[in-house]
Amino acid sequence: MAGVPLRKARSIIKAAITKGQEMELKPLSVVVLDDGGHVIAFEREDGAAPGRFAIAHGKAYGAVMLGMAGTAQMARAEQQAYFMTAVNGVYGGQVVPVPGGVLIRDKKGAVIGAVGVTGDTSDNDSTCAVSAIESTGLTAEP
Repeated sequence: MAGVPLRKARSIIKAAITKGQEMELKPLSVVVLDDGGHVIAFEREDGAAPGRFAIAHGKAYGAVMLGMAGTAQMARAEQQAYFMTAVNGVYGGQVVPVPGGVLIRDKKGAVIGAVGVTGDTSDNDSTCAVSAIESTGLTAEP
């Protein structure tokens, strides 16, 4: 597989939103990016704040551009704030280094994209992203 097909991206989004509803979370916004950081698909659940696209995108963008999921980015930011500040400068402030940015890996372990989920706590956002990715047979790295 060269990347995440649109059909699979849409399945990931649907599964993430469904998981959030099952968990009774606040309305979610979900984006799927390809391995170059480009948007494949995005949906914002009814009631989600309109600014959530930028947050979901920032979570996924940081993951795919650094090859480092949101949880690892947050740990890095806590240990070396100057590094993440510099990274954000390099990427025009587009990186949101918190859980909810999850790498998508294919069966061979290659990064083929990332999912960004926002709307509830970062940990809950990450849970929804991981569940959704794994529901499509791909591997999630939170």
